Amino acid sequence: MSDDPGGVPAGSGQDQGGTENPRPGDGPASPASPADPAGSAGAGGDAAASGPAGSADDQGDASAERGLGRFRGLDRAILDAIIHGSPTVVTILAVISALVLGALIIAFSDTAVLHAWASFFSAPGAAISAAWQSIASAYSALFEGAIFNPHTVAAAFHGGSVGAIFYPLSETASEATPLVLTGLSVALAFRAGLFNIGAASQWIGGAIVVTYLGFAVSLPPVIHVIVCLAGGFAGGAVMGWLVGDLKARTGAHEVIVTIMLNYIMYDLLSYVLDTPKALQLPHQANLISPNIAADAQLPHVGGPPPQVGVGFLVALAAAAGMWWLLERSTTGFEFRTVGANPSAARTAGMSVQKTWILAMLLAGGLAGLSGAVTIQGSFYSLNFQSYGTYGIDGITVALLGRARPAGVVLAALLFGALNAGGPVMEAATSVPIDIAEVIEGLIVLFVAAPPLIRAVFRLREARGSGMEAIAKGWNG
Repeated sequence: MSDDPGGVPAGSGQDQGGTENPRPGDGPASPASPADPAGSAGAGGDAAASGPAGSADDQGDASAERGLGRFRGLDRAILDAIIHGSPTVVTILAVISALVLGALIIAFSDTAVLHAWASFFSAPGAAISAAWQSIASAYSALFEGAIFNPHTVAAAFHGGSVGAIFYPLSETASEATPLVLTGLSVALAFRAGLFNIGAASQWIGGAIVVTYLGFAVSLPPVIHVIVCLAGGFAGGAVMGWLVGDLKARTGAHEVIVTIMLNYIMYDLLSYVLDTPKALQLPHQANLISPNIAADAQLPHVGGPPPQVGVGFLVALAAAAGMWWLLERSTTGFEFRTVGANPSAARTAGMSVQKTWILAMLLAGGLAGLSGAVTIQGSFYSLNFQSYGTYGIDGITVALLGRARPAGVVLAALLFGALNAGGPVMEAATSVPIDIAEVIEGLIVLFVAAPPLIRAVFRLREARGSGMEAIAKGWNG
């Protein structure tokens, strides 16, 4: 080992200036070799003189390199997600694919387009233009009915209603409100490894309770609204609890039980609406209840022109609460653990049966809350057709949202936009409103078949679909 301290800073590797320094035995000695004390001192002096500036430059370069590395990491993560077909990318591509197929259906179900395409080889430009015009006019009307209509802005500057500008968005939010809650109901059960097909029966259970509390009970305004909301949640929770308790005690499969409860609740709803002493409107032969009191109705946000009510805020609060439950609470951890592997959860000391009961109780409550906000915010009375397709739509919304609260909200808004824009599209272009339902069905079809999307867009096999918990209910 050399005794010359001057050789240390000029040793092996690169110096601060970036010049390769020779090692012993590598070749001729440099002018700053150990044999030359003056040269050694000079080299040491040069290094000492350039040290602070070189150190600052190195720190700046290192910081820039770290920033570039983070940028490259983000860029690589985005590219990797696209190439491998992450769940988010597959969902987006599924929506795009559904819109493209919907456009083709719109174009080639238009008689004017078919007539133009009959002479495609003689006038290809006219045929393509006719198809494009048909698609563009239909989707433009759909957008104006669901998101934004430019004509309302021009009308507002000439004395028209400013609230009309937000009317399409309010209609979308209004249509999405019950879908958010039924979607959360199905999604919560999914995360616990259960397949909740009974959102319809739970919706009816909540709607029956809230309707009775709304017209038969007299309470102060704000308290009346809160009591009705709580009653709707309780009515749906009872139906969900029944399913979870039967599964926990007897092993009855939740799919079969919920399907049967749907039919039971359909008949029960028909009975109470046909019984004057129950919910039937007096002196009325139709299956309809009295209107709930004005004190029990949910107010509209910003007044009547925007149709969205406080129910939409209730739905958003429920989504935030479900996120906290699943991601920040011990109960949510147990839900996710049981949903992923019931045997492992049981081995870890968790009560799988109690988790099933609690999960179905909360899921039923959310579906019942959907019935409450619909009756209190939109219908104001209950009839035999009030439940509509909210239960089935909740399943599709949960699937599209990947059983995540934020995803469910976005999926519900998408379906709400299609439902709100469909009538406007039909009125403006004569395109049937059924096209919107076809697009919804195609979206669900593509989301439920990720291999099809990966094959169409030539994506690599995904590392994880994020949907593993959804199928657990069939084997749990």
